[in-house]
Amino acid sequence: MYADLQRRPSRACFNPELICDILDYQRVLTRRLDIESRNAPGGLAHVVLASCGDSFYLGGDLALFCDAIRSHDRASLLAYPRQCVRGVHAFQQGLDGRAHTIALVQGDVLGGGFEAALSCHTIVAEEGVGIGLPEVLFDLFPGMGAYIFLCQLVSPKVAERMMLEGRIYPAEELYKLGLVDMLVPKGEGVRAVHEVIRNNRRIPHARIAMHEVVRSTTACSIDELMRITKIWVDTALQLGDKSLRTMERLGLAADAHLYQVLQHTTLRRFRDCGGRSDVLLVIRPGDPRQGIEQALDDHRLAEEGECTVRFDLAHGFHGDVGA
Repeated sequence: MYADLQRRPSRACFNPELICDILDYQRVLTRRLDIESRNAPGGLAHVVLASCGDSFYLGGDLALFCDAIRSHDRASLLAYPRQCVRGVHAFQQGLDGRAHTIALVQGDVLGGGFEAALSCHTIVAEEGVGIGLPEVLFDLFPGMGAYIFLCQLVSPKVAERMMLEGRIYPAEELYKLGLVDMLVPKGEGVRAVHEVIRNNRRIPHARIAMHEVVRSTTACSIDELMRITKIWVDTALQLGDKSLRTMERLGLAADAHLYQVLQHTTLRRFRDCGGRSDVLLVIRPGDPRQGIEQALDDHRLAEEGECTVRFDLAHGFHGDVGA
């Protein structure tokens, strides 16, 4: 998944419309990979989540949270994290075990962006980026997978400390903790992702088997994630004006920072590593041209060169196939 707000800025967050379309994307892609796995058993696809510039950040919709809390709209407040956990659970499960998911972190990743990265099988981070969970700054906790995902990699005490301190950690420190799988010099992230893909394609059966082993022994259930969202909603509805004002300021600051970053960046594109294109979802404002299923059809037909499946923040998916 590739975030690019350069053409027409929008709120720098996972808004409900974006989340719904990502879930649609996951469902269509899962069906396609199921068909491909039956026609060619043993194949391993890769899904890469990435962003351009110095920020990976696409966090929670803080404006939506504030409005729902002030109006005591529990239904809307609960619907949002439930959709989010469906998305991160699908990535953690590798789209029903048919894909290896990779998060490429080339810039700061905070809050919901970190939860999305944690849901991936592999996190590749460039040196110098900051990673953290700042929700405690407005007296809340990250309730869309962070605790469960962290506890699969570090002790519960370490996970709790990370969530309650609100500290932004350098990628180097999280690499030592085992939360970052590959730490590479600035500008080397794309090369490292290609390396992960090449290595996996040398051992596709072993990698698929390990995914199954992990899912059967340590992977979280969707029910566990859903139970935590209820605790998150109960906590959020207790927040006072001071916390809500802090939440609003952080949301505005995040938007301003991301827009400034994206003014000086261009899309990086992944070339096919060995025969078939890997999936790259681009979040990029622009004019809609095609629906999601047609976009994925275009991707499948791109036997040579590369294909990008783009997402329009306001309208939806469209395909873009190029050499």
